[in-house]
Amino acid sequence: MRAAVVRTFSQDLSIETVADPVCPDNGVVLEVAACGVCRSDYHGWVGEHPRVQDGSILGHEYCGTVVDAGPHAKHALGDRLIAPFILSCGDCPACHTGVSNTCENQVVPGFGVPGAYAEYVAVPFDHNLVHLPDTMTPALAAGLGCRVTTAWHALTDRANARAGEWVAVHGTGGIGLATLLLAKMLGAQVVVVDVVEEKLTHAKSLGADAAVNAADTDAAAAIRDITDGGAHVSVEALGIEATTNASVDCLRTLGRHVHVGMPAGSGMMQVNMRAIYTKQLSFFGTRGMPAWKYPSLLSMIERGDVDLSPMVAREVPLSGASAELRAMHGPTPPGTAVITNFQA
Repeated sequence: MRAAVVRTFSQDLSIETVADPVCPDNGVVLEVAACGVCRSDYHGWVGEHPRVQDGSILGHEYCGTVVDAGPHAKHALGDRLIAPFILSCGDCPACHTGVSNTCENQVVPGFGVPGAYAEYVAVPFDHNLVHLPDTMTPALAAGLGCRVTTAWHALTDRANARAGEWVAVHGTGGIGLATLLLAKMLGAQVVVVDVVEEKLTHAKSLGADAAVNAADTDAAAAIRDITDGGAHVSVEALGIEATTNASVDCLRTLGRHVHVGMPAGSGMMQVNMRAIYTKQLSFFGTRGMPAWKYPSLLSMIERGDVDLSPMVAREVPLSGASAELRAMHGPTPPGTAVITNFQA
């Protein structure tokens, strides 16, 4: 099959012909219809993820059609499926108690096993996969596997965001835009933060109530002013020290910080613990979403409760993934990119 392979960190992916994936006994092989290009991929591409190395194939936001099924698979040939990026085992205590996104035996394609920057991808534990609605394009479906599901879980399970509350979103990339759209659906007021004016303008066109450019102002102070005392919920969607502290500092007393962005480098940061202590803040980490929450989220999208199509800004060929990753070295344009052509 044709695949984009990591050979040298921070250098263009190598477009190669590699062996087709072997179908797992407890899963399927998908012919990939679309795969998102995510900032988590960027962290692996630059060498900041221990499970990405020479020969790795990135790609954890994907959907496709079953072309091979193992003897213990739950799905059949021809099924069109979406995959959450965390593939849980289904048998451990975490899976049995509804928090499968913390599964101790989880598999994440692109990080330790071959991902979906390729024509085909092997998917073990296929009980995690969900049927692709007929009304949803593969390009949009691919983005649900990480950005939207992570944002939805962060807002509803971790932060318990409620109608009328102020939600601050630090970073307007894929997860940031998803958080904005979903928080508005929940009835929250949303203030977004970025350093790219074009992205802030884009976010306001999608319903953001206010926007703050952190390049020329104290973002936390501006948010406290806009919200008359501080946000109730603040979502950090980038993974760096500056936005983490801005998120903590922008909250009102008893506010809730939710850390979504994958921490860069070693992950070590200096965080304003005095603010957490003094304002009695809640500090939540979050990663992914349990697969059982997929059907309700997909139903809301199908009903038209939320329109997530503005998130997909660019459909690119497999050979275009490197340019998207390189762009993440600096400020990126609005919206996200999805690979939809695996022959070019």
